[in-house]
Amino acid sequence: AVLRAALKDGRRAGGWAGRAAAVWPPRRLPIVLGLRLFPRSGNADDMALGRVLSGAEPATRGAFVLRHVDGLSEPEVLELLRAAGVEDPAGALGAADRLDLGNGAAAASALSAAGPSEFDACTVRAQPTDLLRRRRRTRLAGAVVLAALVTSTALVATGQDTEESDATGSGVARSAYAPAAQDLRRTDPALWADTSRVDFTAWPARGDRTDDTALLTRALDTWSSPPRGTTDVSFAPGTPTDPPPGSPQLLYAGEVDGRTVVLLHDGRRLARYTEPDASGGEPAALSVARVDDADVTTAAAVAVTEHDGAARYLLAPWIAEAGTRDLLRPDDAARDLDVSADGVTGPVPVPAAPAGGSCERRTVLQLRSSSRIVEDHSFLLADRGGLSPVHLTYTPLPGAGTPPARQPREATGSAALAAWSRLACGLDGLSDEGEPVRAVNLWDFADQRLPQDAGRAVWSCARAVTWRGTDEVSVDLRTRDAAQRVVRARGTAACSRFGQHVVAETRWRSPDGDWYVLAAGSRAVTGLRVTGEVTAGSDDRTLAVRAPREAEAEVTGLLRTGEDLAALTGDDDR
Repeated sequence: AVLRAALKDGRRAGGWAGRAAAVWPPRRLPIVLGLRLFPRSGNADDMALGRVLSGAEPATRGAFVLRHVDGLSEPEVLELLRAAGVEDPAGALGAADRLDLGNGAAAASALSAAGPSEFDACTVRAQPTDLLRRRRRTRLAGAVVLAALVTSTALVATGQDTEESDATGSGVARSAYAPAAQDLRRTDPALWADTSRVDFTAWPARGDRTDDTALLTRALDTWSSPPRGTTDVSFAPGTPTDPPPGSPQLLYAGEVDGRTVVLLHDGRRLARYTEPDASGGEPAALSVARVDDADVTTAAAVAVTEHDGAARYLLAPWIAEAGTRDLLRPDDAARDLDVSADGVTGPVPVPAAPAGGSCERRTVLQLRSSSRIVEDHSFLLADRGGLSPVHLTYTPLPGAGTPPARQPREATGSAALAAWSRLACGLDGLSDEGEPVRAVNLWDFADQRLPQDAGRAVWSCARAVTWRGTDEVSVDLRTRDAAQRVVRARGTAACSRFGQHVVAETRWRSPDGDWYVLAAGSRAVTGLRVTGEVTAGSDDRTLAVRAPREAEAEVTGLLRTGEDLAALTGDDDR
């Protein structure tokens, strides 16, 4: 039966195309869209044997295989050929014997080899078809289909209003590229406790409006094609303004402080869509900001509303405890913060613009992550007006000598809180251009005994890391009475893991009214020198020399490697 079927297939003209035309779908060959299926490639002997057999008649090939693979005798071969319907079995066997194959034993070995061979009927190779050609054809087909859809849509919509009225009474044009509400991605509520990626992708969908298709559609349409005039739309500086690619992830949909809030995440950005309650009075609003490379701390909270000088936050599912504390009062304990079942906090005071330069309080979030993610620790988040609050960290003073560099740590210890209490009022001044800040590390890199027994001062460097990477550095000199801004610089590696060496200088007035040049360097600085109208030197990491306030002086540090390091200069000094 096998021989008869093989002989019939061999006689059928037209190859695969002819068989496909006769029978569709094909009943014998495996067909997989997008893949090419073919036998294995053999060696040179296999290829030579294949060429010889391909030129022979089907009956001749059958006789050859029966002799060399199955090892049948001449009468047995003739009987099988006759039973399979071959008209001239003797002629087919004679043609098989006359094939110029050189060595019949070698041919039999090739046909019946146990290893990889192009004659192994049980082995097939799969390979994608031409990917570039497929991509071009797919794009061409997609463009044709899209053009047809746009044309048909335009024809259908002729003479009709193309806007759909939303619940707020404002018209939102349904974009052809807007994802559908039913396609929104939703994360398993238990994922956050069993994943190595603890960020916004692990947030489940929460809130009492997560099944409100009309609301979710309005939010998606507004993000995909922001309407003009009817919705307040804002993109944080440095945030891409293109529509969300694919279907975003739903984080929240519910009622907070009389407004309906929808939070979406597309992998690199957060979008917060809000609508007023039935009483109206305010337009709908859309705020979008970057959150790429978020982690367990920077993805721990999102501001959902701000009302009457207070904000409410949606906390990550891995937050086990929430509280608030005033940075200006480091000795006060943190206060508990109410959190709803959906993860929305009670109101938290947000900093207002200082009146007359005053700064009376600076409330921050103090959160503790769950031990279920092996990150059982507390950390601080400070609101700066964006969707995501800023993660605050602290790096303490170096030890004696030249110890290894210390690493940033959470700003919840007594030394960290004392340091931040002196600089908390300047936190909002970092990143003047309004670009969202992801984290700020406060590094105390040197301490110095002040002249005339004026006590001690600490040199600190606050580095604000933005979501886009355009960081800003601020160096301050903290005394027992005040904190003095020394220098600010943008686009520098100073005070980071890639700029661990820093020298700074400033003018300081003593309690007796005398002016000094003060300078300090980080742990790898072994000496300082002052040149210009004032000359002085020090074999230590700090220096203090009396000098007129307006005297021109340049400070340079000497590193352990013997290299010189100039004092950090601000943008206005370059």
